[in-house]
Amino acid sequence: MKIAICASEVVPFAKTGGLADVAGALPLALKEEGQEVIVVMPRYKSIQEPKFKLSRLKPGISYAVTGKNVKVYFIENEQYFNRDNLYTDKNGDYPDNLDRFSYYCRRGLDLLKEINFKADIIHVHDWQASLIPVYLKTNYAADPFYKNIKTVLTIHNIGYQGLFPKEQFPKLGLDWSLFNMEKLEFYDKVNLLKGGIVFSDLVNTVSPTYSKEIQTKEFGFGLEGVLSKRSKSLFGILNGLDYSIWNPETDKFIAARFCAKDIKGKAADKEDLQKFCGLPLKKNIPLFGIVSRLAEQKGFDILAEAIDHICNLDLQMVILGTGDIKYHVLLQDIVKKYPKVISLHLKFDDALAHKIYAGSDVFLMPSKYEPCGLGQLISLKYGTIPLVFKTGGLADTVNKNNGFIFDEYKKDALIRTIENAIKAFKNGKNWDKLMRAGMQCDFSWAESARGYIRLYGKICAK
Repeated sequence: MKIAICASEVVPFAKTGGLADVAGALPLALKEEGQEVIVVMPRYKSIQEPKFKLSRLKPGISYAVTGKNVKVYFIENEQYFNRDNLYTDKNGDYPDNLDRFSYYCRRGLDLLKEINFKADIIHVHDWQASLIPVYLKTNYAADPFYKNIKTVLTIHNIGYQGLFPKEQFPKLGLDWSLFNMEKLEFYDKVNLLKGGIVFSDLVNTVSPTYSKEIQTKEFGFGLEGVLSKRSKSLFGILNGLDYSIWNPETDKFIAARFCAKDIKGKAADKEDLQKFCGLPLKKNIPLFGIVSRLAEQKGFDILAEAIDHICNLDLQMVILGTGDIKYHVLLQDIVKKYPKVISLHLKFDDALAHKIYAGSDVFLMPSKYEPCGLGQLISLKYGTIPLVFKTGGLADTVNKNNGFIFDEYKKDALIRTIENAIKAFKNGKNWDKLMRAGMQCDFSWAESARGYIRLYGKICAK
């Protein structure tokens, strides 16, 4: 199949979040599976020579090659994309984001015809690319080149929808008849993600459970009705994990390497992490690790309520991340109170993240909602037992055979599950079994790519 991946951010060229990781890894995995793939994204200010080997295709279009000959085409526009950040400045969202990403969507569709890449599938990601299915079935519908091209929309986090004032609708170049509650209108605003959901041939999310959750009022962010109408065309495929980066057998950041067959090195990694964080060198108590954005969505509301109690349990904890100031302040106060129990690092530090995944005994991830989650996938590979709330991708990847789960989002349930984990660690009998079960899980991008190929096949067959 011929597949065009359209995303507003792609690793290694530009990144603000997990979308970029998916849009960077999936095309390479699809190529490995024998598919013909290109990527189309905006060219931001940061995408420059000599960091990236860029070639000029024509005015306004450049490209680079990644992986095994996957071409990444860059849509250029000085006015729209030559900025320090992708979507925001210090005042919030760029006020012309509608202009910027509607231009990207139109120019991306034009580019396919210019390079004669008649895709079987255009795979678009999130609200920034959601106008592509809309344009394809409206303004571009009469052009024979675009006939029979199918679209898949991946929703990475339904909380981000691309909402704009009604007055900006004419900028899209679409007929006003599309501004209604069945199409792009959402409480008298323009909703680009809604347009993508309505006009795509198929919609998917980044885990099977999240695809069900977003059809409920609790998790749908107002789009649950639209998604329920499309339930027969709504699927969930877990994101993959790049094992060339996250692998305890080859990790250059950790003190000792190890694998499922020989886990002896993990004890040295725990000691190294304790030393690095200034914690007492204790083998017989569990070390809990957190690598996260410090925000309510990530479970820090119930963690904050429970933290005093947790710090009086027989454990140690290392936290790495940044986020809401109120959690910064609260955790700084807790560290002063329990300096031998908790180590706090309010920053982004890739090397330390690797050390935490390798050296911790338990990885704490009590997210209120989690479309897919990456932390639990990494921790499993490193034999660090995940402790999670039963939601989204966490529910799809963690079970009683490889981790600890609580299914009531309350501080008491969190504390109880942490206490159970401490008991299991001290008992020791089944701990190695839990570790090895996690390390043998396969969440590779190859597996995810095969899932997407099956999904593409469903709509191409129609």
